Amino acid sequence: MVSLQPSATVTLARLGLLDRVVACTRYCKDVCPELAFRDVTIVADSWTAQAAEITAARPDLLIASVPYQLEAVAEILKSGVRFLGLAPRSLGDIYADIALIAGAMGASDRGQHIIESMQREVECVRARHAVGPHPRVFCEEWGKPIIYSQRWVAELVEAAGGCFLGEPAAKTDADCVRRADPDVIVMAWCGTGDRVPLEKIIGERGWRETSAGRSRRVYCIRDELLNTPAPTLLEGLRALEAAIHPDLFPQMPAGLRRMAER
Repeated sequence: MVSLQPSATVTLARLGLLDRVVACTRYCKDVCPELAFRDVTIVADSWTAQAAEITAARPDLLIASVPYQLEAVAEILKSGVRFLGLAPRSLGDIYADIALIAGAMGASDRGQHIIESMQREVECVRARHAVGPHPRVFCEEWGKPIIYSQRWVAELVEAAGGCFLGEPAAKTDADCVRRADPDVIVMAWCGTGDRVPLEKIIGERGWRETSAGRSRRVYCIRDELLNTPAPTLLEGLRALEAAIHPDLFPQMPAGLRRMAER
């Protein structure tokens, strides 16, 4: 099979089915380093897919996911390969997509086990923070323009005991965020790993005098832990919990970075 998005590749890895992957994107290798040791062809992703690359891999199935570009979808269809197209928005969608991928690969039982494990972990974290306080949390998926994180991130923030500010996946601006006065700021820019320049951004946007800026509760979470709709979201949930409730975490979990002290 061919995977055009890291979320599908991560799910296949958790299902124990990486050996079925004949082609994937370079971003898939970033989130599944074990692919470096396999004979896998690198192809364009769901945004820039090319029919010739897909057909050359001779797959039985192709899995793609948002974001799509109209021309790329046309190329996928042109390839003539059986196509599973995903467009998750919520945690419920992500669980359903895991079930779809597992079912298509003949691994429904393993898929259900992964889903139930994710649900248990999310509910366990939620139960820890059922009683407040519930700090106001601004989560950013992109910086130019400023875009709020996806709905599933909002659900994870709430499970981790925070109150998600804004409309998931919508655009906003620096003044709007400043007026909302978040207690915690989390940035996870698509495709940047953990390289968001926190200090520079807070200064340029005039956010130093927000509650988050004054307390230095400004964080970067690795892109793939929040923006990849796959089982790795549990690591993103732990990072969010540590950002929202730092007193519970003597050591920050992997993938979380706090703005340096002045």
